[in-house]
Amino acid sequence: MDSLEKTTNRSEQKSRKFLKSLIQKQPQELLLVIGTGVSAAVAPGIPALCSWRSCLEAVLEAAEQLEVLHPGDVAEFRRKVMKDRDLLVVAHDLIRKMSPRTGDTKPNFFQDCLMEIFDNLEQHIQDPLVLQSILSLMERGTMVLTTNYDNLLEIFGQQQNKPMESLDLKDKTKVLQWARGHIRYGVLHIHGLYTDPCGMVLDPSGYKDVTQDPEVMEVLQSLYRRKSFLFVGCGETLRDQIFQALFLYSVPNKADLEHYMVVLKESEDHFFKHQADMLLFGIKVVSYGACFDHFPGYMRDLATQICKQWNPDAERVDSTTLLGNACQDCAKRKLEENGIEVSKQLRQSDDTGAS
Repeated sequence: MDSLEKTTNRSEQKSRKFLKSLIQKQPQELLLVIGTGVSAAVAPGIPALCSWRSCLEAVLEAAEQLEVLHPGDVAEFRRKVMKDRDLLVVAHDLIRKMSPRTGDTKPNFFQDCLMEIFDNLEQHIQDPLVLQSILSLMERGTMVLTTNYDNLLEIFGQQQNKPMESLDLKDKTKVLQWARGHIRYGVLHIHGLYTDPCGMVLDPSGYKDVTQDPEVMEVLQSLYRRKSFLFVGCGETLRDQIFQALFLYSVPNKADLEHYMVVLKESEDHFFKHQADMLLFGIKVVSYGACFDHFPGYMRDLATQICKQWNPDAERVDSTTLLGNACQDCAKRKLEENGIEVSKQLRQSDDTGAS
Protein backbone atom coordinates (compact mmCIF):
# COMPACT_ATOMS: atom_id res chain seq x y z
CA MET A 1 0.00 0.00 0.00
CA ASP A 2 1.53 3.34 -1.02
CA SER A 3 1.64 6.46 1.15
CA LEU A 4 -1.25 8.12 -0.71
CA GLU A 5 -3.56 5.17 -0.01
CA LYS A 6 -2.50 5.14 3.65
CA THR A 7 -3.24 8.85 3.95
CA THR A 8 -6.64 8.38 2.30
CA ASN A 9 -7.54 5.47 4.58
CA ARG A 10 -6.50 7.41 7.68
CA SER A 11 -8.68 10.29 6.53
CA GLU A 12 -11.66 7.99 5.98
CA GLN A 13 -11.17 6.36 9.38
CA LYS A 14 -11.02 9.77 11.02
CA SER A 15 -14.24 10.80 9.26
CA ARG A 16 -15.97 7.76 10.79
CA LYS A 17 -15.61 9.10 14.33
CA PHE A 18 -19.00 10.01 15.74
CA LEU A 19 -20.07 12.13 18.70
CA LYS A 20 -21.45 9.87 21.41
CA SER A 21 -24.12 12.46 22.16
CA LEU A 22 -25.39 11.99 18.59
CA ILE A 23 -25.18 8.25 18.02
CA GLN A 24 -26.75 7.50 21.38
CA LYS A 25 -29.92 9.33 20.35
CA GLN A 26 -33.05 7.32 19.65
CA PRO A 27 -34.05 7.73 15.97
CA GLN A 28 -37.36 9.27 17.05
CA GLU A 29 -35.46 11.98 18.95
CA LEU A 30 -34.04 13.32 15.68
CA LEU A 31 -35.40 15.55 12.94
CA LEU A 32 -33.40 15.46 9.71
CA VAL A 33 -33.04 18.69 7.75
CA ILE A 34 -32.06 17.82 4.18
CA GLY A 35 -30.25 20.27 1.92
CA THR A 36 -28.91 20.27 -1.63
CA GLY A 37 -25.91 18.15 -0.68
CA VAL A 38 -28.16 15.11 -0.36
CA SER A 39 -29.61 15.55 -3.83
CA ALA A 40 -26.15 16.21 -5.28
CA ALA A 41 -24.87 12.91 -3.84
CA VAL A 42 -27.85 10.96 -5.16
CA ALA A 43 -28.18 12.42 -8.64
CA PRO A 44 -24.86 14.02 -9.62
CA GLY A 45 -25.95 14.03 -13.26
CA ILE A 46 -28.33 16.94 -12.63
CA PRO A 47 -26.21 20.07 -12.00
CA ALA A 48 -29.24 21.98 -10.70
CA LEU A 49 -29.32 19.71 -7.63
CA CYS A 50 -25.75 20.45 -6.57
CA SER A 51 -26.23 23.87 -4.97
CA TRP A 52 -28.42 26.95 -4.88
CA ARG A 53 -26.07 28.63 -7.38
CA SER A 54 -26.27 25.67 -9.77
CA CYS A 55 -30.06 25.57 -9.42
CA LEU A 56 -30.44 29.26 -10.24
CA GLU A 57 -28.06 28.95 -13.21
CA ALA A 58 -30.15 26.06 -14.55
CA VAL A 59 -33.39 27.98 -13.99
CA LEU A 60 -32.02 30.94 -15.95
CA GLU A 61 -30.90 28.67 -18.78
CA ALA A 62 -34.36 27.08 -18.90
CA ALA A 63 -36.00 30.53 -18.79
CA GLU A 64 -33.90 31.59 -21.75
CA GLN A 65 -34.77 28.47 -23.73
CA LEU A 66 -38.48 28.69 -22.88
CA GLU A 67 -38.48 32.44 -23.55
CA VAL A 68 -40.23 33.27 -20.28
CA LEU A 69 -37.74 35.96 -19.15
CA HIS A 70 -36.45 38.99 -21.05
CA PRO A 71 -32.85 38.51 -22.30
CA GLY A 72 -31.80 41.62 -20.41
CA ASP A 73 -33.22 40.21 -17.18
CA VAL A 74 -31.51 36.86 -17.82
CA ALA A 75 -28.17 38.62 -18.18
CA GLU A 76 -28.74 40.72 -15.05
CA PHE A 77 -29.68 37.71 -12.91
CA ARG A 78 -26.69 35.78 -14.20
CA ARG A 79 -24.46 38.57 -12.94
CA LYS A 80 -26.19 38.45 -9.56
CA VAL A 81 -25.84 34.67 -9.32
CA MET A 82 -22.11 34.97 -10.00
CA LYS A 83 -21.43 37.86 -7.62
CA ASP A 84 -24.04 37.96 -4.85
CA ARG A 85 -23.40 36.04 -1.66
CA ASP A 86 -27.02 35.86 -0.52
CA LEU A 87 -28.45 33.59 -3.20
CA LEU A 88 -31.73 33.17 -1.33
CA VAL A 89 -32.42 36.86 -1.91
CA VAL A 90 -31.51 36.44 -5.59
CA ALA A 91 -33.84 33.43 -5.84
CA HIS A 92 -36.64 35.39 -4.21
CA ASP A 93 -36.16 38.28 -6.62
CA LEU A 94 -36.13 35.86 -9.56
CA ILE A 95 -39.41 34.27 -8.47
CA ARG A 96 -40.96 37.72 -8.16
CA LYS A 97 -39.72 38.64 -11.63
CA MET A 98 -41.31 35.51 -13.11
CA SER A 99 -44.62 36.01 -11.26
CA PRO A 100 -47.63 38.27 -11.83
CA ARG A 101 -47.09 41.97 -11.21
CA THR A 102 -49.68 41.79 -8.42
CA GLY A 103 -46.97 40.28 -6.24
CA ASP A 104 -48.71 36.91 -6.03
CA THR A 105 -46.24 34.07 -6.63
CA LYS A 106 -48.79 31.88 -8.42
CA PRO A 107 -49.07 31.21 -11.25
CA ASN A 108 -45.41 31.73 -12.18
CA PHE A 109 -42.87 30.67 -14.78
CA PHE A 110 -40.36 29.71 -12.09
CA GLN A 111 -42.23 26.45 -11.59
CA ASP A 112 -42.15 25.72 -15.32
CA CYS A 113 -38.39 26.16 -15.31
CA LEU A 114 -38.02 23.81 -12.34
CA MET A 115 -40.18 21.21 -14.07
CA GLU A 116 -37.89 21.52 -17.08
CA ILE A 117 -34.65 20.98 -15.14
CA PHE A 118 -36.07 18.27 -12.84
CA ASP A 119 -37.69 16.26 -15.64
CA ASN A 120 -37.62 12.45 -15.12
CA LEU A 121 -35.84 12.63 -11.77
CA GLU A 122 -36.28 8.91 -11.10
CA GLN A 123 -34.05 8.12 -14.07
CA HIS A 124 -31.17 10.13 -12.59
CA ILE A 125 -30.79 8.35 -9.24
CA GLN A 126 -27.23 7.01 -9.46
CA ASP A 127 -26.24 6.47 -5.83
CA PRO A 128 -29.19 5.93 -3.46
CA LEU A 129 -26.99 5.17 -0.42
CA VAL A 130 -27.81 8.45 1.35
CA LEU A 131 -31.52 8.01 0.63
CA GLN A 132 -31.43 4.47 1.97
CA SER A 133 -29.76 5.75 5.14
CA ILE A 134 -32.42 8.42 5.60
CA LEU A 135 -35.20 5.93 4.91
CA SER A 136 -33.84 3.54 7.56
CA LEU A 137 -34.04 6.37 10.10
CA MET A 138 -37.57 7.31 9.00
CA GLU A 139 -38.66 3.70 9.46
CA ARG A 140 -37.67 4.08 13.12
CA GLY A 141 -39.35 7.41 13.75
CA THR A 142 -36.97 10.13 12.54
CA MET A 143 -38.83 13.09 11.05
CA VAL A 144 -37.65 14.79 7.83
CA LEU A 145 -37.96 18.28 6.41
CA THR A 146 -36.15 19.75 3.45
CA THR A 147 -35.37 23.07 1.78
CA ASN A 148 -35.10 21.26 -1.57
CA TYR A 149 -37.63 21.52 -4.38
CA ASP A 150 -37.01 17.97 -5.58
CA ASN A 151 -38.72 14.79 -4.33
CA LEU A 152 -35.88 12.30 -4.78
CA LEU A 153 -36.42 10.85 -1.30
CA GLU A 154 -40.12 10.27 -1.94
CA ILE A 155 -39.39 8.68 -5.34
CA PHE A 156 -36.85 6.31 -3.82
CA GLY A 157 -39.09 5.48 -0.86
CA GLN A 158 -41.99 4.62 -3.15
CA GLN A 159 -39.66 2.34 -5.10
CA GLN A 160 -39.07 0.57 -1.76
CA ASN A 161 -42.86 0.27 -1.27
CA LYS A 162 -42.99 2.91 1.46
CA PRO A 163 -46.09 5.16 1.66
CA MET A 164 -44.14 8.38 1.09
CA GLU A 165 -45.97 11.68 1.24
CA SER A 166 -44.77 15.12 0.13
CA LEU A 167 -46.05 17.94 2.35
CA ASP A 168 -45.89 21.71 2.19
CA LEU A 169 -46.81 24.48 4.60
CA LYS A 170 -50.01 25.39 2.77
CA ASP A 171 -51.88 22.41 4.26
CA LYS A 172 -52.35 23.16 7.95
CA THR A 173 -53.98 19.84 8.79
CA LYS A 174 -51.15 17.83 7.24
CA VAL A 175 -48.48 20.05 8.83
CA LEU A 176 -49.96 19.51 12.28
CA GLN A 177 -50.22 15.76 11.73
CA TRP A 178 -46.61 15.63 10.55
CA ALA A 179 -45.32 17.78 13.42
CA ARG A 180 -47.06 15.49 15.92
CA GLY A 181 -45.39 12.46 14.38
CA HIS A 182 -48.50 11.00 12.77
CA ILE A 183 -47.14 10.84 9.20
CA ARG A 184 -44.12 8.56 9.48
CA TYR A 185 -43.11 8.80 5.82
CA GLY A 186 -43.98 12.45 5.36
CA VAL A 187 -41.37 14.87 3.99
CA LEU A 188 -42.08 18.55 4.72
CA HIS A 189 -40.88 20.84 1.89
CA ILE A 190 -40.67 24.27 3.53
CA HIS A 191 -40.06 25.96 0.13
CA GLY A 192 -42.65 23.83 -1.60
CA LEU A 193 -42.26 21.16 -4.26
CA TYR A 194 -41.46 21.76 -7.92
CA THR A 195 -44.58 19.84 -9.00
CA ASP A 196 -46.91 22.11 -6.99
CA PRO A 197 -47.63 25.56 -8.46
CA CYS A 198 -48.75 26.82 -5.04
CA GLY A 199 -45.52 25.97 -3.27
CA MET A 200 -42.82 28.17 -4.83
CA VAL A 201 -42.08 30.40 -1.87
CA LEU A 202 -38.83 31.80 -0.48
CA ASP A 203 -40.20 34.83 1.37
CA PRO A 204 -41.81 34.38 4.83
CA SER A 205 -44.65 36.69 3.70
CA GLY A 206 -45.71 33.89 1.38
CA TYR A 207 -46.44 31.78 4.43
CA LYS A 208 -48.07 34.47 6.57
CA ASP A 209 -51.08 32.20 7.13
CA VAL A 210 -48.68 29.75 8.78
CA THR A 211 -46.43 32.16 10.66
CA GLN A 212 -49.44 34.05 12.04
CA ASP A 213 -51.19 30.88 13.19
CA PRO A 214 -50.35 30.39 16.92
CA GLU A 215 -51.29 26.70 16.89
CA VAL A 216 -49.06 25.82 13.95
CA MET A 217 -46.14 27.94 15.15
CA GLU A 218 -46.27 26.49 18.65
CA VAL A 219 -46.22 22.92 17.35
CA LEU A 220 -43.39 23.63 14.86
CA GLN A 221 -41.24 25.55 17.33
CA SER A 222 -41.77 22.90 19.99
CA LEU A 223 -39.99 20.55 17.57
CA TYR A 224 -36.90 22.74 17.69
CA ARG A 225 -37.00 22.69 21.48
CA ARG A 226 -37.63 18.98 22.03
CA LYS A 227 -36.05 17.28 18.99
CA SER A 228 -32.41 17.24 17.97
CA PHE A 229 -32.21 18.64 14.45
CA LEU A 230 -29.61 16.94 12.26
CA PHE A 231 -28.64 19.11 9.29
CA VAL A 232 -27.24 17.07 6.39
CA GLY A 233 -26.21 18.45 3.01
CA CYS A 234 -27.08 21.95 4.24
CA GLY A 235 -25.06 25.07 3.61
CA GLU A 236 -27.14 28.20 4.13
CA THR A 237 -30.14 26.76 5.97
CA LEU A 238 -29.76 28.89 9.09
CA ARG A 239 -29.80 31.99 6.88
CA ASP A 240 -32.92 30.73 5.12
CA GLN A 241 -35.74 33.20 5.86
CA ILE A 242 -38.43 30.51 5.95
CA PHE A 243 -36.44 28.31 8.32
CA GLN A 244 -35.72 31.30 10.56
CA ALA A 245 -39.38 32.31 10.66
CA LEU A 246 -40.54 28.80 11.51
CA PHE A 247 -37.94 27.67 14.02
CA LEU A 248 -35.51 30.37 15.16
CA TYR A 249 -37.11 33.75 15.82
CA SER A 250 -39.28 32.80 18.79
CA VAL A 251 -37.17 30.03 20.35
CA PRO A 252 -35.27 31.40 23.38
CA ASN A 253 -31.99 30.11 24.81
CA LYS A 254 -30.86 28.47 21.57
CA ALA A 255 -27.41 27.76 23.03
CA ASP A 256 -29.06 25.45 25.58
CA LEU A 257 -30.34 23.18 22.80
CA GLU A 258 -28.47 20.31 21.16
CA HIS A 259 -28.62 20.09 17.38
CA TYR A 260 -26.09 18.77 14.86
CA MET A 261 -24.76 19.71 11.43
CA VAL A 262 -22.72 17.42 9.17
CA VAL A 263 -20.43 19.37 6.82
CA LEU A 264 -17.52 19.07 4.41
CA LYS A 265 -14.23 20.24 5.95
CA GLU A 266 -12.65 22.15 3.07
CA SER A 267 -10.23 24.06 5.30
CA GLU A 268 -9.45 23.69 8.98
CA ASP A 269 -9.60 27.42 9.76
CA HIS A 270 -13.04 27.84 8.19
CA PHE A 271 -14.34 24.60 9.72
CA PHE A 272 -13.36 25.40 13.30
CA LYS A 273 -14.64 28.99 13.02
CA HIS A 274 -17.94 27.65 11.69
CA GLN A 275 -17.99 25.12 14.54
CA ALA A 276 -17.56 27.87 17.15
CA ASP A 277 -20.15 30.13 15.50
CA MET A 278 -22.80 27.41 15.34
CA LEU A 279 -22.48 26.56 19.04
CA LEU A 280 -24.15 29.93 19.68
CA PHE A 281 -27.26 28.40 18.09
CA GLY A 282 -26.94 25.16 20.02
CA ILE A 283 -25.63 23.34 16.94
CA LYS A 284 -22.65 20.98 17.06
CA VAL A 285 -20.86 20.97 13.71
CA VAL A 286 -19.09 17.74 12.71
CA SER A 287 -17.23 16.81 9.54
CA TYR A 288 -17.78 13.81 7.30
CA GLY A 289 -14.34 14.37 5.75
CA ALA A 290 -12.41 16.59 3.38
CA CYS A 291 -13.94 15.03 0.25
CA PHE A 292 -17.59 15.04 -0.83
CA ASP A 293 -17.22 11.41 -1.91
CA HIS A 294 -17.03 10.47 1.79
CA PHE A 295 -20.54 11.83 2.46
CA PRO A 296 -22.66 8.79 1.41
CA GLY A 297 -20.52 6.33 3.38
CA TYR A 298 -20.55 8.59 6.42
CA MET A 299 -24.35 8.84 6.34
CA ARG A 300 -24.65 5.06 6.00
CA ASP A 301 -22.42 4.47 9.02
CA LEU A 302 -24.05 7.23 11.06
CA ALA A 303 -27.56 5.90 10.36
CA THR A 304 -26.43 2.38 11.25
CA GLN A 305 -25.11 3.57 14.61
CA ILE A 306 -28.27 5.52 15.44
CA CYS A 307 -30.59 2.72 14.33
CA LYS A 308 -28.88 0.42 16.85
CA GLN A 309 -30.39 2.60 19.59
CA TRP A 310 -33.94 2.10 18.35
CA ASN A 311 -36.38 1.12 21.08
CA PRO A 312 -39.98 0.58 19.82
CA ASP A 313 -41.32 1.06 23.36
CA ALA A 314 -39.64 4.45 23.64
CA GLU A 315 -41.11 5.41 20.28
CA ARG A 316 -44.61 4.50 21.45
CA VAL A 317 -44.27 6.69 24.52
CA ASP A 318 -42.85 9.57 22.43
CA SER A 319 -45.74 9.34 19.99
CA THR A 320 -48.19 10.20 22.79
CA THR A 321 -46.10 13.11 24.02
CA LEU A 322 -45.70 16.57 22.51
CA LEU A 323 -43.46 17.84 25.31
CA GLY A 324 -40.64 15.31 25.42
CA ASN A 325 -40.27 14.22 29.05
CA ALA A 326 -43.50 15.74 30.27
CA CYS A 327 -45.77 13.57 32.38
CA GLN A 328 -48.50 11.55 30.68
CA ASP A 329 -51.27 13.64 32.25
CA CYS A 330 -49.76 16.80 30.75
CA ALA A 331 -49.30 15.06 27.42
CA LYS A 332 -52.89 13.83 27.46
CA ARG A 333 -54.26 17.32 28.16
CA LYS A 334 -52.12 18.80 25.37
CA LEU A 335 -53.25 16.22 22.86
CA GLU A 336 -56.91 16.53 23.83
CA GLU A 337 -56.66 20.29 23.34
CA ASN A 338 -55.78 19.48 19.74
CA GLY A 339 -58.66 17.06 19.31
CA ILE A 340 -56.61 13.85 19.34
CA GLU A 341 -58.04 10.77 21.04
CA VAL A 342 -55.23 9.20 23.07
CA SER A 343 -56.96 7.57 26.03
CA LYS A 344 -56.57 4.11 24.53
CA GLN A 345 -52.87 4.64 23.85
CA LEU A 346 -52.27 5.96 27.37
CA ARG A 347 -54.16 3.05 28.92
CA GLN A 348 -52.03 0.63 26.94
CA SER A 349 -48.87 2.43 28.12
CA ASP A 350 -50.09 2.32 31.74
CA ASP A 351 -50.84 -1.39 31.45
CA THR A 352 -47.35 -2.01 30.09
CA GLY A 353 -45.75 -0.08 32.92
CA ALA A 354 -47.76 -1.99 35.54
CA SER A 355 -46.97 -5.45 34.19
